[in-house]
Amino acid sequence: MDRPAEFALIRRWLTGMDQGAGVVLGVGDDAAVLAPPADRHLVMTVDTLVSGTHFPEDADARDIGHRALAVSLSDLAAMGATPLWALLALTLPTADEPWLARFVDGFSAQARSHGVALVGGNLSRGPLTASVQLTGHVPCGQWLSRGGARPGQLLMVSGTPGDAAGGLALWNSAPSPDRDALLARYLRPSARVALGQAALGVAAAAIDISDGLLDDLAHLCEASGCGVDVQREALPLSPALLACFGRMRATQMALRGSDDYELLLACAPESLPALQRAAAELVCPLTVIGRFETSAGIRINGEPLADTGAGGFRHF
Repeated sequence: MDRPAEFALIRRWLTGMDQGAGVVLGVGDDAAVLAPPADRHLVMTVDTLVSGTHFPEDADARDIGHRALAVSLSDLAAMGATPLWALLALTLPTADEPWLARFVDGFSAQARSHGVALVGGNLSRGPLTASVQLTGHVPCGQWLSRGGARPGQLLMVSGTPGDAAGGLALWNSAPSPDRDALLARYLRPSARVALGQAALGVAAAAIDISDGLLDDLAHLCEASGCGVDVQREALPLSPALLACFGRMRATQMALRGSDDYELLLACAPESLPALQRAAAELVCPLTVIGRFETSAGIRINGEPLADTGAGGFRHF
């Protein structure tokens, strides 16, 4: 891609989304100038999506644009943060403007929904990848982390885990209402930003489910220095997942499948009603699926889990 084509594409498709709180100087210079909110700590994350690794090569560009921002929004949700500003580094095999228009459509819809300003980035030629760096904010001294769970606290999960894995498994299957519902959960995840914000000061710990419920729960337990007993029968399974795969396989997908971008939360029993009220107001299902314990490791219905890694997403 020659330089005029590069900058023409940026002007045509990647400008105009830089209006938002704290944006002093947006797209068009060597870097953005931003004013952090007063009495707030900044929260930053970055994710890269690679064609053929994080989404099928024939995925629609709108869905890729949606996912590119949603996965970073989910990281901020797990911290209880309010999103502010995004940087986008996009690598394209060719200067395909119709593809880029669809990508921007999906990306900008997510940005508008969450008040995110796109304040800069980079466009280059190469294998299809999309990297998003996202900045948000939390009240000073208040954030959710992986390290706050304690024995006796409850483990909760938002939504219905396993749906994204089910959708990906049905990628090449014939369309049906259940298959399409699961595929939408994979292609267009809904980051639980509002739930994370509501959990600030109420939940003790949080992590988003990107690599798989058991894999990410293991990270939370390790950071918190405790273990957990998960009740298999308590796992919330969607009707679509059950209809397509049956209970046994659906349960495995809920435990091992990646890309759900739901939240795992730890809270004291006395804090549960407040979290449940907040989730109900947000129309976000929130289910107690276990309890944290002193003994390290993950147990399912009291039985030790020998291998937390099998089935979860791995880059290497």
